[in-house]
Amino acid sequence: MRISAWPNKKPLEAEGKARPRRPRHPSHRHSPASLRRCSPTSLLPCLRVSVPPWQISAIMADSAEVLVTKFLTGNETRKMFLRFFEERGHRVVRSSSLVPANDPTLLFTNAGMNQFKDVFLGLEQRDYTRATTCQKCVRAGGKHNDLENVGFTNRHHTFFEMLGNFSFGDYFKEQAIAYAMELITSPDWFVIPLEKLYFTVFGGAEVSGTTLPTDTEAAAFWAKVGAPKDRVIAVPGLKENFWAMGDTGPCGPCSEIFYDMGPAASDQGHADCQFGCDCGRYMEIWNLVFMQFNRDASGALNPLPKPSVDTGMGLERTAAVLQGKISNYDTDLFLPLIREAAALTGIDIEKQRQERYLYVDVQGNRAEKLGGRLPSLNIIADHSRAATFLISDGVIPSNEGRGYVLRKIIRRALVHVRMHLHGQLPFLPKIATLVIREMKQAYPELEANANRINRVLEEEERRFSRIIETGLSKLVDQIEPSIVRIPPTSKETTELGEIRPTVVRHRPTARAIPLTGEQAFKLYDTYGLPVDVMRDVLRDQGLEFDDASFNAAMEEQRARARASWKGAHKEAASPVYLKLKETFKTEPDFYFGTQTRDVRIEAIIQAGAALGTLFAGQEGEVVLDRTSIYSESGGQVADTGALYDNDMSLQLAEVKGAYYPVSGLIAHRIVAKENLQVGDRVATVADPLRRARDMRNHTATHLMHAALRNILGTHVKQAGSLVAPDHLRFDFSHFASVDASELAEIEQQVNEEILRNLALETDIMNIDDALASGALAFFGDKYPESNVRVVTIPDPSSPRGFYSKELCGGTHVSRTGEIGVFKIIGEQSIAAGVRRIEAISGDYALAEYQRTLNTLRSVSQLLNAGEGDVIAALERQLESTKQLEKQLEALKRKAAGSTADSLLEEARTIKDVRVLAAKVSGFDRDALRQMVDTLRQKLGSGVVVLFSTEDGKVALITGVTKDLTSRLHAGKIVQELAKKVGGSGGGRPDLAEAGGKDTSAVESALSTVYPLIERLLNS
Repeated sequence: MRISAWPNKKPLEAEGKARPRRPRHPSHRHSPASLRRCSPTSLLPCLRVSVPPWQISAIMADSAEVLVTKFLTGNETRKMFLRFFEERGHRVVRSSSLVPANDPTLLFTNAGMNQFKDVFLGLEQRDYTRATTCQKCVRAGGKHNDLENVGFTNRHHTFFEMLGNFSFGDYFKEQAIAYAMELITSPDWFVIPLEKLYFTVFGGAEVSGTTLPTDTEAAAFWAKVGAPKDRVIAVPGLKENFWAMGDTGPCGPCSEIFYDMGPAASDQGHADCQFGCDCGRYMEIWNLVFMQFNRDASGALNPLPKPSVDTGMGLERTAAVLQGKISNYDTDLFLPLIREAAALTGIDIEKQRQERYLYVDVQGNRAEKLGGRLPSLNIIADHSRAATFLISDGVIPSNEGRGYVLRKIIRRALVHVRMHLHGQLPFLPKIATLVIREMKQAYPELEANANRINRVLEEEERRFSRIIETGLSKLVDQIEPSIVRIPPTSKETTELGEIRPTVVRHRPTARAIPLTGEQAFKLYDTYGLPVDVMRDVLRDQGLEFDDASFNAAMEEQRARARASWKGAHKEAASPVYLKLKETFKTEPDFYFGTQTRDVRIEAIIQAGAALGTLFAGQEGEVVLDRTSIYSESGGQVADTGALYDNDMSLQLAEVKGAYYPVSGLIAHRIVAKENLQVGDRVATVADPLRRARDMRNHTATHLMHAALRNILGTHVKQAGSLVAPDHLRFDFSHFASVDASELAEIEQQVNEEILRNLALETDIMNIDDALASGALAFFGDKYPESNVRVVTIPDPSSPRGFYSKELCGGTHVSRTGEIGVFKIIGEQSIAAGVRRIEAISGDYALAEYQRTLNTLRSVSQLLNAGEGDVIAALERQLESTKQLEKQLEALKRKAAGSTADSLLEEARTIKDVRVLAAKVSGFDRDALRQMVDTLRQKLGSGVVVLFSTEDGKVALITGVTKDLTSRLHAGKIVQELAKKVGGSGGGRPDLAEAGGKDTSAVESALSTVYPLIERLLNS
């Protein structure tokens, strides 16, 4: 390891002196060029050390030559970056959720600029023009999917942190470049040696017929701040150094900063390669994007009136540089997690570095590499971070969308825990606990969600164990025709802990491939059976895995996943609304009532164009300076209503809804009844009945959310909602169905709060103060940083002083008593770990109670019992029905016995095996199955095949006595016969069933039974 020492100091070993007193800590003012080498043992007195000695020794374990001038932990690097820009007038903005707010184009937040997308597009304006963030990001799905590489390379991750600084029409290239150079090279900050850095700029390209020149401006600014001219390289083309938000919208050239990791970092063993080689030696650490164009639908680039800056620096990569490591996994961001995983599995990390271990990747490539099982430890550390943060932000494992990706991440980690490290479950919750401890200072929400994170991981581990068992069973069924099973006189235990009969020897069959790629992919995708497990089982039987068709099926699935999340890119705001926003803002009067008079029409828009007049009968959108019409947001639907003249005597337009085309402006969708002109003064009237119902349901939603957390636990977290006039819908995280008694308790608690007639309180505050006061905020929702509305339902008897407190921009009742009554009408699962409750309130709830009462009265009349005796009467009726069913079953058994005796006379002997094949009538499938059992018992040894037809369908059941299953397989018999009646089926060696659609083919199929049995016995 190459480490620069304090200037003018010889290594202690060379001087033969005792360790001196620690020198004054840098901020030393010497240039990087003046720094000299020191030996690893003299590291501690040379560096700014803020970690314990054991961690220093671990970080020095790598023998690579990497120049280090200041050691910073990951946490220190994050803090220093934010402090640098805060001191230069930037607002430190908290990381947004990993679930992008109101952006269907993104699977996960994958860049620091995501939360500012609307600002760059002109859809939103904030009260600052400079910002800095450390944004949590995930890239593991959609087009940003490197999941299979994670753990096997130095820099691939699913979860990572992106440091960034942003200018929204404030400073541009010169200052952004100056800031970057100062932060990374100044002795006061990162002190990265200039001689280790390279700088790229846009080298020109042709865009829609226009030739963009090389960004000589950026190159000149780099030279101005001290970058050697021979290290400022122009890279031509749009692929590397030109960035665009989408097919249209803001775009511009990039400038990237690379760090030379030295020859030891080369994946290809290059000793003297030059910059530009992609062997891994030259690592990008910072990308500066200069947004200076707006690309329109034709592809033309138009200069932006206010050019902006968006930069991204990977925290993990920067930590590797500052800690002198080639691999990100050797930094203190990962080492504690890797050590914990190693301790739980009994792995010696240092010993693994010197060992070779064989991994087979998803494409089937086999590679035995130095480093032992360290990739598995890397995967567990990385995936535990991703899973912890995703669950904290409200993502629950499921079989689609974001939940599918989370499940895949968790299961990939578990495969390495079980298959490669032989670890015991529970495992990931232990690593997640350490992730929370290491990261909670930067992300305090992790600690608040710790219980939920651990419960989700524990449940997913249990589910994984069950799936492994099911998947292995399915796999054995698939490959069974190609193997010979030794009678189960012994058992073997697999690496995953399941017991299965010993299976040996490959039997040559007509089928060359025992498990097709499509079948393997179904086991992988539907049943979750890991590819590694399938390969191991097939290898044990001398069978080959069909990599080619499996990879083809995998690629088809990836294409479907990309398509499902492709969506349309987010367009820049309509120029009409952007222009209006510069002058006007719609004041929301809907919090104060349903009517507002003397409102001015500021604009009329139709088909994206501004009009002066909207004629009677035409549809269009109008922007007003004030409105009482609520605009759809936060789960609450928009108001409907009308525009009147100021005297309220003439309806001018019907209002069909309202929305926000840009932040601060409300567009009303209208149908004109009279001619309307810009500048007209009108009155807005929201439908008061619809509004009242919305308000009741919205406040009832808050009450129900609080009741859910009180009764089920604080792990309950909102995962979506709908507030409409006729009902409310609330999705929330929970790991079991909510039983009837719990639903009754929730409903009772909400109605008790309604009866208390509590007065609601609404406060306006900044988001940090709101969250500190105990207000709840929800993933997927987007909140301003100041002037957020906090709706509180007080409770003086509560230690917190309130029953419910949430960030909310919706409309609410003044007192809870105005809700009237609340009733839950349904509860169901909508995804793994996510439940949905639907409910009604007010007049709808009253109507539901009345309907239920009328139903009760009707039932009591039918049963000739009082309303209070209905349940007892029903129980008597059910008991009577059960007795009649028993009598009917007895009659069926007697009839089946008689039929069985007569059928036995038709049995034939085929090669010493008695075979009975017949068609019976008047028996359903259960009775048919019972008859097969009876006939097998009466035969003692033999085969029974019965057909039956009912309602135009064919039922077919085959039974083979136990002594013959080694010679005849009921499932194979059924499969062949089912084809003849247009159906399919299968089953166990002793009993199998099938169904068919062609009743006319039963007699023909029946005639083939005896020849089929004979053929199978001969084979």
